[in-house]
Amino acid sequence: MKRLFSILAISGIMAFGTVNATTNANTSTATTVVTTTQDDAAAPAEELGFHQELKKRFIEGGPGFMGIVLLCLILGLAIAIERIIFLNLSTTNTKKLTSEVEEALSSGGIDAAKEVCRNTKGPVASIYYQGLDRTDEGLEAVEKAVVAYGGVQMGQLEKNVSWISLFIALAPMLGFMGTVIGMIQAFDKIEAAGDMQPSLVAGGIKVALLTTVFGLVVAIILQIFYNYIIAKIDSIVNDMEDASITLMDLLIRQKK
Repeated sequence: MKRLFSILAISGIMAFGTVNATTNANTSTATTVVTTTQDDAAAPAEELGFHQELKKRFIEGGPGFMGIVLLCLILGLAIAIERIIFLNLSTTNTKKLTSEVEEALSSGGIDAAKEVCRNTKGPVASIYYQGLDRTDEGLEAVEKAVVAYGGVQMGQLEKNVSWISLFIALAPMLGFMGTVIGMIQAFDKIEAAGDMQPSLVAGGIKVALLTTVFGLVVAIILQIFYNYIIAKIDSIVNDMEDASITLMDLLIRQKK
């Protein structure tokens, strides 16, 4: 742009003289200042941050349905984070625990093995403790205790997970409901005006699309957390089943 102005100024000097060249230069400078001012004024409107843009779209979608969808996200994330923390705390190094229990059985007997389990956190250690606590009643009683307490531990691992799946299904459904309501509002405006104009239906269609998008985004976020939680539960349950079999083998070897 500056090169263009320079070429114009030189052409003015050659064609019309020094006075015309000065006038052209002043005009060019004013044009540059105006253009720069317009660009500076337009820049803040174009360079909205992510949070500002998200807030703007949230308000445009309507506080009613968007607030409910946001509530689904908050509650779903709260439950998901609580479950992730609980599952991580429930994770146990099964091989290390098994070796410690086996060593305690060999050196100190059942009481020493129970003490090891009592000092270890997690469902696997709890199953070991319940099984060892029934050794006086026979191996069948141990097996029943391990199976029964394993079911109790699985229930604790899966606690409140169903609520996350509910929010995953509820968020897009609320978004689709907002879509239907937005379309109804658009057709109501067309009916009231008696004319089909884009400006009449643009607002309703925009609300419809925004609610759908936010509902789907919430469902996608919660689905990722839900799949991670389910995978973590499956891993812990597999460790519990493997530990139960290992415990029975240890007790059988000790009986022999």
